[in-house]
Formats: sequence, C-alpha cells, structure tokens
Amino acid sequence: MLSAKDASDAEHGQITTLNEPVIIPRSEHGISRSQFSPNALKVLYRLKDGGYEAYLVGGCVRDLLLGLQPKDFDVVTNATPEQVKKLFRNCRLIGRRFRLAHIVFGREVIEVATMRGHHGGDGGGKNNISHASEHGQLLRDNVYGTIDEDAERRDFTINALYYSIKDFCIYDYANGVKAIKNRRIELIGDPETRYREDPVRMLRAIRFATKLDMSISPATAKPIKELADLLSNIPPARLFEECLKLFLSGKAEANFKALREFGLFKHLFPALDKILDANPDSMQERFITQMFINTDARINNDKKVTPAFIFAALLWFPLLQRCQELMQREQLPHFDALAAAMNQVLSESAQQVAVPKRFTLGARDIWHIQHRFDKRGGQRAYRLSQQPRFKAAYDFMLLLVDSGQDDLKELCDWWTAYLNADVNGQKMMVKSLGGTTRGSGRPRRRRSGGSKRKGDKAAGESS
Repeated sequence: MLSAKDASDAEHGQITTLNEPVIIPRSEHGISRSQFSPNALKVLYRLKDGGYEAYLVGGCVRDLLLGLQPKDFDVVTNATPEQVKKLFRNCRLIGRRFRLAHIVFGREVIEVATMRGHHGGDGGGKNNISHASEHGQLLRDNVYGTIDEDAERRDFTINALYYSIKDFCIYDYANGVKAIKNRRIELIGDPETRYREDPVRMLRAIRFATKLDMSISPATAKPIKELADLLSNIPPARLFEECLKLFLSGKAEANFKALREFGLFKHLFPALDKILDANPDSMQERFITQMFINTDARINNDKKVTPAFIFAALLWFPLLQRCQELMQREQLPHFDALAAAMNQVLSESAQQVAVPKRFTLGARDIWHIQHRFDKRGGQRAYRLSQQPRFKAAYDFMLLLVDSGQDDLKELCDWWTAYLNADVNGQKMMVKSLGGTTRGSGRPRRRRSGGSKRKGDKAAGESS
C-alpha cells in the first residue's frame, strides 16, 4: 500500500473520468450465477419481471472477479425504494442520508439501492433531494438517476462494476477491471471533492487496500492527511461501525499502521494516539500492535473475537494516565480514581467513536479484573476465575507481560500455573501464599446464634 510520505511526494496524476462502459460478455468474465446467493437471484429476477432494471453491483462483483467469495450481495435498480417495497412483502426501508431497501430472508439481508443521480438535476419529486454541509459533506443524498450517473457517484473504480441479470454481462464504467488487474485503489473523480462528500471514504480506501492486497494510487492517497480532520464531522456511531470493519477483518494490524501513517488514527482515538506519539517504539505501541496481531490470528482461524477486548486495549493507557492524574491532582484513593477515570475516558472516547454499552461494560470488567489479580487469598482466586470476563482479562494480562510489562510477570506466571493445576493443586497454591496477599488471612464472619444453617458450606467447600 502506498505510504503517506510517498503519496505526498507523488504527482496527482490523471483522475479517472467515465466514458461509455466497457461491456464484458458472459463468455469473457467467468462469473456464474451459481456463485450468487439464491436470495440475491430472487431479488434480481423479481425486479426484472416487475419491469425494472436490476444489477449486482460493487464489492460482490469485484470479489468474484478476484476469485473471492462475497459476504454480501448488493443490488442496484431504477425502481424507487417505495416501488421496491411494493414488490417485496419482506422489505423494510432504512436510511436518512440515502434511502435504501432491505429485503430480509431470515438472517440474510439483500440491500437494494436506487440508482443515484447528479445533484441539481431536473428529476423532481419530494424524495429526490440532497443536502450538503458547509464542508461539502453530503447529509442527504436521495437524488435518483440512471445507471451512468450512478456509476459516476460510486467511490472507487473497482466498485463501479455492474452485473446485469438481463444479459449476464459486466458493465465496467471506470476501468475497474483494469484497476483490479493492476491492484490499485483509485477514487472516481476529484479525490478532495469525493473525500469532502463523505470523509469515511478515507477509511474505506485503507480498508480496501489491506483487504484486497492492493496499493492506493498517489492521487487517491495524497489528500488524506490534509483532510483527516473531516472525520470529526462523521457521527460517532458510524465511526464505530467503520472501526469494526477495520479491526475485525483479519487485517487489523495493517489497518492500524495505515491509520497511524495517514493521520487518521488520532481522529478515532486521540488520547491513545498522543501517548503513542510521545512514546515511539515503546511498550505501549508493542502492546497495541500485538493485540491486533493476536486479533488477526484469531479471526483468520475462525475463533471468536469480542470488540470489548479491542476497545479495552485501545483505551487502557489513556485510562491509566487519567487515573494517575486524578490521584495526584485530586488526592483520590486508587479505587475511586480508577472508577472516575473509567467514566471520563469512556465518555470522552464516545465523542469520536460511540462504542455501545454492551461492549463498554465488557471493557470495564476486563479493567476491573486487572486490579484484582493480586487478591488471591482464601476463596478469592477461585471466585475470580469464575467471573464471565476472567479469560479475556487473563489474556489481557498475558498481552501486557508479553509486551514488556515485567512487573506483572511473577503474578502472570502464578495465574498460569493456577489455571493449569487441579483442584488440590490450586488449594495448595493459595495456601502457600500465607499472609502475603491481601485478603488471604481475612477471618470468616460467623453467624450469631450457633451452628450453620442446613445446606451452608464451610469456607473450603465451595469449590
């Protein structure tokens, strides 16, 4: 992928303009309908039988040409969203910025978009409206048009590819097939204008480049650093969804490095970015890099990854920094400072990336357990190991040690041995701690009135 430095040194080059489409017949492109989702075929044929144009478009066509199996099949048509809804009982209309139809088949959703047109056209109608911000960002974009206009409105040349259900040809409007062969990510039109229309395209350029093992063309890469601050105009909820795509794609490490290189990461996680800039090649950077390497390995081996772990890692060092500041500035005890720091760091981070509560709760649990690992006496070690987030928190501690936090190594080794021991071995390990660990010698509170109730267990029987 082209680096930010190389991009800034490169000439703009020729910007792609659209002419008549290159029509690739069925005999030459090698894509078969057997490779399509059966539900996508149902949608295509029903639109065609209803008298409308219907095409598979974008990523699914691109991926099939690359020999990849698409995850989603998107359809474009000249039918309006309301007309699509009349054809499908299982249709729901979504979207404000651009109206879309979702055709629901159980867990599979086929997205159907109406062909977009140019702004300021004469295609009237109350739904045929657009609105842009003072920065050029499109806030509403319900302008409908022809397939030629729709192709010009696509973001990258590799996405301006249309498969027609009518004649089984591929219509290539922006030399997308050539870009695929050259393995180049190229914007359609003037890059600065296109990025201003939708700043998320800067994130998409990086994601496509790493996902498809392509390079970003100099003209497409050059404006990114200068326009990176436009991400502040994107709703935090949308940036969260983009972060999931970047970090759960199996290319998280490459995406992280590219985001840092192009100056985009600081607009997603500004507190962490500042820490990494102040500590190059540090334990903190090794920790984040290794976290993404491990994430990629799990995803590529079809193992589960929770976003709670990723965001716990991304906000860990800002959390520690804030906790220390509160302890020094406001003389708070460690526990109170930690609780206040969690609230502040999560609240501030949500201004850029709005992480849903179900994931921030998981991140809180992982953080809390880090400060309970040294409390192992009595039943504490056993009880802690039964916490739902314990395994994630333990992996988090391992990652800290592997990244160079040596003061945790002895504690980490103890927990590793504890988890690998049988019940008797675990009891002996806890007993051998003696009174050196906080909580190990805490007396059990006896009930007033004599013997235990029926069914009560003694202190050592709960395991």
